[in-house]
Amino acid sequence: MTHVLSAVAWPYANGPRHIGHVAGFGVPSDVFSRYMRMAGHDVLMVSGSDEHGTPILIAADEAGVSAQELADRNHRLIVEDLVGLGVSYDLYTRTTTRNHYAVVQEMFRGVHANGYFVEQTTFGAISPSTGRTLPDRYIEGTCPICKTPGARGDQCDACGNQLDPVDLIDPVSRINGETPEFIETQHFFLDLPALADALAEWLDEREATGLWRPNVIRFSKNILKEIRPRAMTRDIDWGIPVPLDGWRENPTKKLYVWFDAVIGYLSASIEWARRSGDPDAWRQWWNPAQDADALAYYFMGKDNITFHSQIWPAELLAYAGKGSLGGQPGEYGELRLPTEVVSSEFLTMEGRKFSSSKKVVIYVRDLLERYQPDAFRYFVASAGPETQDSDFSWAEFVRRTNDELVAGWGNLVNRTATLVAKNFGVIPPAGPFEEADVALLEQVEAAFGTVGDLISRHRQKAAIGEAMRVVGEVNKYVTDTAPWTLKGDEQRERLGTVLHVLVQCVADLNTVLAPFLPFSANAVDRVLGGAGDVAPLPQLQEATDLDDPSRAYPVITGEYAGARAWRRTPVVVGTPVEKPTPVFTKLDPALVDEELARLGG
Repeated sequence: MTHVLSAVAWPYANGPRHIGHVAGFGVPSDVFSRYMRMAGHDVLMVSGSDEHGTPILIAADEAGVSAQELADRNHRLIVEDLVGLGVSYDLYTRTTTRNHYAVVQEMFRGVHANGYFVEQTTFGAISPSTGRTLPDRYIEGTCPICKTPGARGDQCDACGNQLDPVDLIDPVSRINGETPEFIETQHFFLDLPALADALAEWLDEREATGLWRPNVIRFSKNILKEIRPRAMTRDIDWGIPVPLDGWRENPTKKLYVWFDAVIGYLSASIEWARRSGDPDAWRQWWNPAQDADALAYYFMGKDNITFHSQIWPAELLAYAGKGSLGGQPGEYGELRLPTEVVSSEFLTMEGRKFSSSKKVVIYVRDLLERYQPDAFRYFVASAGPETQDSDFSWAEFVRRTNDELVAGWGNLVNRTATLVAKNFGVIPPAGPFEEADVALLEQVEAAFGTVGDLISRHRQKAAIGEAMRVVGEVNKYVTDTAPWTLKGDEQRERLGTVLHVLVQCVADLNTVLAPFLPFSANAVDRVLGGAGDVAPLPQLQEATDLDDPSRAYPVITGEYAGARAWRRTPVVVGTPVEKPTPVFTKLDPALVDEELARLGG
């Protein structure tokens, strides 16, 4: 058994999430985490709502509510959507908890004590019309390095270099198009150059494993070439106070939202441990001294690579005193660096970028109200943006649902159960196996190794493709054996053997597909006479802030120890099987035009 941290990107709470968001972080992380649990590993899957920063203030102003009220509202919406999608968090929390504040401030103090924060005078961007600070990402202009238009104030996606808004050519505010004003301000900068050698050594080690996706490791190493100090405080009144005398008393100086957000992986782990009754349990995943072989995987979209392959590792190295300035670890001890940064590419919508303002968007909630969650999960696993940008179209969603999920897997489940219910009413015993029976059983059982290996290496498209290929082989076996033609007492034993083989193969494939399709995995298990407990589902719970009993908020948690083991489980002869109802809903092709009409054509 290995301790496996599944660290999932924190959705930003300035509004509900659309399907492009969860295609990058939600479904891939859940498939991986479910598989690793089924394979016998001790998984801790954590995340939460990212609730600080200027965009929250802007959205709150537009809604006529306070920042906290907006965060509360959107946090609940996001929690409900992720539960509806079946994402199996051990803890999904939020960044406005007192626990998170305390962990972030401890990390700041440790990095500061080791000398990796430097105080500098810099220029901050201000909106001339509101007087409010503009976050780096809300300023766009031409990159001063590669001259590509549309570069953001924190980085250029075209060349991968970190930027400062003041360096952009012709900078404008993304909020209202005005030209920002730049004023002198004092901030703490993370001394990335003092950590560059340690970061390079770590990335070289990661590259040597050959496990990271090539685009991620290339991007991560490229941004080291222009490394420079990066501001970790902001002029803003919504965020975590800087825990130093002379700073904490200043209501307009807060820690940078990206400094505090990535620390959420640690703070959520600590909150989970505190809620579990063993406050130090988190250390098994985080402290190498506790478990040198533990693994840590970080799931996100490609626009967040910088923060997970540079900023967060730099914070961890600085806290441990591992940079050129030396130092000693703080009270949390040395903390584990990422084993792998698993970054997905972008999902577009009908050939266009997602845009809430232009109504080129499908919110998770709207999709789940009209369609089965596993239909969407199947689309993401089979056609999502794993290693290159991909497009969601309603026509392709309908085609994959009907032609693959319904006609392939759903049809196999339905006709297997129908034949058993009609001819025996229970799972029949097997008589002598013929060569075709043995070959099929061996091929299906081999899928555990093949599919599991692919999931463990984050090749989920190939994994579900292999699973569905084997589904096709079982469907071919049904056609070849034609059990409906096996009639009379003299062929009843052979009929029982064929149906027994079929039930075993369907049960095996149901286990193999469970990480991708948890809702239907439970439904298929019930079709075969089981309890429907193959894939435990997450639960929304109302929680009280551990350090402020006056505050309550919803979290996602769950008990996943009962997940079906990743291996063949022999079916039980005599288990009743009734005539089934279809597990999957076939979609009317007419819905394509209906959905496109919702998007304005």
